[in-house]
Amino acid sequence: MAASHDRGRPPHPDVLTPAEWRVAEGVRHGLTNRVIAQRQGVTLDAVKFHVSNVLSKLGLRRRSDLRQWTGVRVDSNLAINPPTQGVGMERFELGQVARHVKDIDAATVFFRDVVGLQHLYTFGKLAFFDCAGVRLFLSESDDTAASLLYFRVAAVHAAQVELEKRGAHFISAPHLIHRHADGTEEWMAFFNDNEQRPLAIMAQVSPQPTSATAEETSNV
Repeated sequence: MAASHDRGRPPHPDVLTPAEWRVAEGVRHGLTNRVIAQRQGVTLDAVKFHVSNVLSKLGLRRRSDLRQWTGVRVDSNLAINPPTQGVGMERFELGQVARHVKDIDAATVFFRDVVGLQHLYTFGKLAFFDCAGVRLFLSESDDTAASLLYFRVAAVHAAQVELEKRGAHFISAPHLIHRHADGTEEWMAFFNDNEQRPLAIMAQVSPQPTSATAEETSNV
């Protein structure tokens, strides 16, 4: 008979399970439980269960504490291939502008066919376009809030530390919001301007090259 410690699911190598990480990143992005459930195709009860487990595992008391938690999942590009020490604010440029639209399909046609912007990709009610290197992010919503500016940085965690030293107040810690098909990760963190309106920093983190790719590069 197997020993009791051999039974059940083996322990996960990270502080959170993959499902818990997905929910935690949604919370850090400022999404409600209902929106997280809709986007991930799970039940609201499942999201609430994961949020409760995450807070317990991390020793956090409130959901707001999780938004400030700076943890990084062990299988992310950022953990596997961390940025060089000191890299952060040397590149600080406009990377994305977000705008709400009432009809994402109609807006996609307009900005693609009328304005002539390159359509990058669409995820449900979200559409992205390239505007001379600056990304236009459209999301379908009845909200008429002002556009949100995203600033591209070299290393999102280092940039957060530097901005906080200068007096910026962050409302969410850096977090992974999307992984593209080629493995490139999108990381973001949000902070307030002097009038308490949100701004964001963003960074793309590429996957670590395979040994074969690294060898090919070294031979170029």
